[in-house]
Amino acid sequence: MNFIHTDLGLRQADDVVEVTLSSVANVRLMDANNFNSYKNGMKHIYTGGVARESPLRLTVPSFGHWHVAIDINGIQGSAGLKAGVKVVSK
Repeated sequence: MNFIHTDLGLRQADDVVEVTLSSVANVRLMDANNFNSYKNGMKHIYTGGVARESPLRLTVPSFGHWHVAIDINGIQGSAGLKAGVKVVSK
């Protein structure tokens, strides 16, 4: 599975993550356990989904170690995806 990964490290609840995309993509904000499940092709829980507009802002739901995974699995015409991820504020 090809995806763009950003390790956000420890984040506080209500931190805001801004994702900038060059095209439509699947964006998943996940805790460490769910990210490991995602990497292994297993069932996982995430915040986000198909992002059709950029930038996309997601709120960290709880304190912990968080990851963002961005992929184009199942999306037509999104080859060459470029993405940026940053924590912008609380």
